[in-house]
Amino acid sequence: MVILILDSWLLILDPNNTNFTATAKILKNRILIQFILNDITISTALSPGMTILDFIRYERQLFGTKIGCREGDCGACTVLIGQLIDGEIDYRSATSCLMPLGNAHGKHIVTVEGINFSGLNPVQQSMSDEGATQCGFCTPGFVVSLTGFCMQKKNNDVISSIDGNICRCTGYKSIERAAFQISKLLNDRKEENVIEFAISKKIIPEYFLTIKKRLIDLSSTIIATVEINKKHLSTFVGGGTDLYVQKHEVMIHSESYYLSDISKMNSIREKNGKCILGGSVTVTDLIESPIIRKIFPHFLKYSKLVSSTPIRNMATLGGNFVNASPIGDYTVFFLALNTSVHLNDGNRSREVLLKNFYKGYKTLDKAPNEYIEEIHFLIPSQDTLFNFEKVSKRTNLDIASVNSAIQISVNKGSILNVNLSAGGVSPVPMYLNRSNEFLAGKKLSETIIEEVCEIAGEEISPISDARGTATYKRFLLQQLIKAHFITLFPTILPEKFQSAYEEY
Repeated sequence: MVILILDSWLLILDPNNTNFTATAKILKNRILIQFILNDITISTALSPGMTILDFIRYERQLFGTKIGCREGDCGACTVLIGQLIDGEIDYRSATSCLMPLGNAHGKHIVTVEGINFSGLNPVQQSMSDEGATQCGFCTPGFVVSLTGFCMQKKNNDVISSIDGNICRCTGYKSIERAAFQISKLLNDRKEENVIEFAISKKIIPEYFLTIKKRLIDLSSTIIATVEINKKHLSTFVGGGTDLYVQKHEVMIHSESYYLSDISKMNSIREKNGKCILGGSVTVTDLIESPIIRKIFPHFLKYSKLVSSTPIRNMATLGGNFVNASPIGDYTVFFLALNTSVHLNDGNRSREVLLKNFYKGYKTLDKAPNEYIEEIHFLIPSQDTLFNFEKVSKRTNLDIASVNSAIQISVNKGSILNVNLSAGGVSPVPMYLNRSNEFLAGKKLSETIIEEVCEIAGEEISPISDARGTATYKRFLLQQLIKAHFITLFPTILPEKFQSAYEEY
């Protein structure tokens, strides 16, 4: 066993230790990051905090990946990330302006140059045929996103695959026409390997056939086990989709964090009536999980209210909780499930209810060296209903003005149990204690709902900001509470009550 202290890290190298491990190599007291960029194997000891975008453009001179917003909104910097999952490569789109270089380790990064042929490939040709490009700045991002769509095993909605790409020139109809043309390429695809099919259609080059073996070879590097010690402060970064917006200059030079792909922290499983989520589970992991789809049949609808496909591919659940945004969408979602978080400092773990996790604005019941290892919630019974609502200035890619979630069980018209949460109405994501206590045991009626709306309005403390006045936010929450009951109990509430909501 070899022990190295790197800056603020305590690294214990032990190939036989599989608990909390991530593949890495050590070179001259720096972590050597290894990955495949298009068809080239990369080894670099540059700061793991550097963004993939900057590495691609400034270290490799691949200028097809554009610098746009640097906040994950515009999609001009979109790349594909290929990762081995259960022995097969899964490709997902990502915004490279928010992805740290350290998170590329052991993966395949694909830029627009990596899908080029001597002539235009079918994706590029469709964009040209439909006049779907003008200045061309956004075009590589659209091409990469649409190529990623062609490499997915399940292709349901081609338009959703470009929901993270913004064009300011053409309008979107020409781009949509190109997208639909591209989706027709997949009509005769059967169950064969999606990579082989994409190669056969000349959507991607033949070198993609070699990537799986090359990634397997990369994964056989030295095992670096990170043990957190109270004397060696470490910061764990998940997707980085918020950190790189808020603290860009700090993060790109940071050496004091570690990014890893740890199976336990990426897992979703059931045990003893609970759903157990790893802290590094992404939103896309949730969307694709049979367990989550079974528990929440409308989860895909809820998720489309939150961010875009590339951000959902990167953003982690633990990161959303620790970010402590007063309007964190998934924080509000899981508050309504009375979720608990399991914190670990490397020596011991402890459990905290999510509703007790927030002590004040951006203040957590969490030590600096603790990370969210797991997230637990009781799997609702079949007679328990759930709903999530969100209002924002834009439909997609926007922060909520107000959001809310509810979990409720009703028997013979009486409310047995209820968990109501809200965001954007307080310095912290709120579990509405007073409102929940009022509703418990009440007979469901229009009067009761009107009364709980009044209580909720008194319980919260919104402020006026760019997303609306305090009065407006209070009104929004009351309307969202009504929306919960209209959605979950459409036959119980009178027509007049529903009409009032529809007018809003």
